[in-house]
Amino acid sequence: MAENTTFQAAAYTAQGAERESVTLPATLFDGTVNMPVMHQAVKAYLANQRQGNASTKIRKYVSGGNQKPWKQKGTGRARQGSIRAPQWVGGGTVFGPIPRSYAQYVPRQVRQLARKSAFNARARENAIFIIDGFTFDAPKTKLLADLIARLGVADQKVLILTEGSKPNVFLSGRNLPLVHVMPYADVSTYHILWSDVVLIESSALGSQLEPVEGDEGDEDRPKRSAAKTARKAASKAGAKKAATRGVGTAKKKAAKRPAAKKAAKKSASKSTKKKGK
Repeated sequence: MAENTTFQAAAYTAQGAERESVTLPATLFDGTVNMPVMHQAVKAYLANQRQGNASTKIRKYVSGGNQKPWKQKGTGRARQGSIRAPQWVGGGTVFGPIPRSYAQYVPRQVRQLARKSAFNARARENAIFIIDGFTFDAPKTKLLADLIARLGVADQKVLILTEGSKPNVFLSGRNLPLVHVMPYADVSTYHILWSDVVLIESSALGSQLEPVEGDEGDEDRPKRSAAKTARKAASKAGAKKAATRGVGTAKKKAAKRPAAKKAAKKSASKSTKKKGK
């Protein structure tokens, strides 16, 4: 199902301030939604996550049971050949699971079509938001949580797609249970359909948004940084004053010590002169 339509997506700054909407690229967002292909891609993705480690032993791998438990006739009991037969407790398992691979291969073009269909499905629901850029100097969960809250999607599953690998953004969203951060190039059909809202960095789609003038978040940053630098300068000045005071007191004490020594020598010399007289 394809339609020649253009999709508009709401755009925001990294601080959550709203800006003009953005036209999504027509090469990817052309209205194509292929349900069978998406089902195949998601089924293959989930199957490939399985380890296939389940293992049981058939009767030849169970220990014991080398001899016949009792003779064939004359005991009145049912004939048995081994205590490791499937009907015995502790015996072998019939048709049990063994280690195997659950991997499913999906052609590259089918995967691309499924991924494109998933993006178009979210675009039809107006569930794609464009962020001008994620610039996190350090991991901070509160910054990412505040952004999601300002967008009004705090109670929904949010998928954040960044341009390349950004560890600070990933670590900021790792502790949020409804947020998943990953590079745009690594996203799969499963991740897109898992989410309710998709936040895409503008540079990941090949268009760089210019910064918005008068952004409150950008204005607050220089003020905070200026306040921090002022505090640091004040603390350094206080430390220097304390150091100079300590040096001054040390010099005064050092000056007093030789004067006291001289006075003691003079008094000693006077006492020796008096004794000599």
